[in-house]
Amino acid sequence: MLEELKNLALILGRIVTIFPLLLAMTMYMGKRSIGELPIFDFLIIISLASVVGADIADPNVKHLPTGFAIICICLFQVLVSRLAISNRKFGKWITFEPTVVIRNGEILVKNLKSIRYSLDNILEMLREKDVFDINDVHLGIIEASGELSLYKKASKQTPAMEDLGLIKKTGGLSYPVIIEGVIQEEILKSIQLNRKTLLDKLSQKGIQSYTSIFLCTINSACDLHLAYNTEDRRYESIQH
Repeated sequence: MLEELKNLALILGRIVTIFPLLLAMTMYMGKRSIGELPIFDFLIIISLASVVGADIADPNVKHLPTGFAIICICLFQVLVSRLAISNRKFGKWITFEPTVVIRNGEILVKNLKSIRYSLDNILEMLREKDVFDINDVHLGIIEASGELSLYKKASKQTPAMEDLGLIKKTGGLSYPVIIEGVIQEEILKSIQLNRKTLLDKLSQKGIQSYTSIFLCTINSACDLHLAYNTEDRRYESIQH
């Protein structure tokens, strides 16, 4: 019995110690290595596949340690997922950041090289989205999943109902300027908006503190959209 407990402890120790190495190596390989899967889920899948494969292929592997390893890996995935949701910094650390690779019809070569994508990769992904001219693209982003997201220039976009005057026209592309109570200075700089202007716009909406804002986006028409991580106390409760 004591020997079995030692084996279980050894398996748990291996799970805890090997994942940082797997994570580091997968991060080093780049986005292309994981396709559409988030990087941590990719590690979980290959780990589970290895554990189950060893159990099936090798009769000498005991079922109890295999089952224990599977349970631990799954619990580890749940724990990390919850931490990633509750702590954005941790969530960003275990995955890739979205990378802008096309802006105003120009390929950002430095960004492209940083994620180890070739020009042929980008051209192929553009063709898959029925884009055959880079000049048609206003913004191109390689997401954490490795997929390419596009925002076409206004003159190249398919007319929508709002363009035909059937519904109210919106402000187009939106930018996250506040995330979990933190002003995104780099985004403000990229859209040529200063902190004071943003705070003034919030003040006009009756918001004196931005720390309770979960997400604030601003579009090209300078319209704000707000979501809160706590109750919005600007409104009184309904009395019965």
